[in-house]
Amino acid sequence: MKFMLLMKSTPEAVEESKDLDFEEIIAAMGRYNESLIAAGVILSGEGLADISEAVRVDFGSEVPVVTDGPFTEVKEIFNGFWILEVSSKDEAVEWAKRCPLGPGSWLEVRRVPGIEEFPQDNEFIQREVEWRAEHGQL
Repeated sequence: MKFMLLMKSTPEAVEESKDLDFEEIIAAMGRYNESLIAAGVILSGEGLADISEAVRVDFGSEVPVVTDGPFTEVKEIFNGFWILEVSSKDEAVEWAKRCPLGPGSWLEVRRVPGIEEFPQDNEFIQREVEWRAEHGQL
């Protein structure tokens, strides 16, 4: 089963982290990532650039509206993610609990549905299955 760990922090936690030793943060995350690699459960993981570089595409009107960040109404900042292949939600949660994050940060654990969970008789699902097979993703 695939799970996505979504790393989030409050703006205050992000601001406080700027006073921490960056080398220590990188080392702690590096050790965490190495443990995921050694266990063979990580499929992907990336950090995200500062929210001031983000844009939002809002589908609330007939034509999508693009707004530059940062977004003042944002209460939680999405900083990065990992995608893990594990046997259960409990295992994903156990890996999430080992992540070296501080106060004001948390991980949201979300299951990533497999292509096999969608209607297999749908034309576009069939095309995606073919595309995934061609690219070694099945």
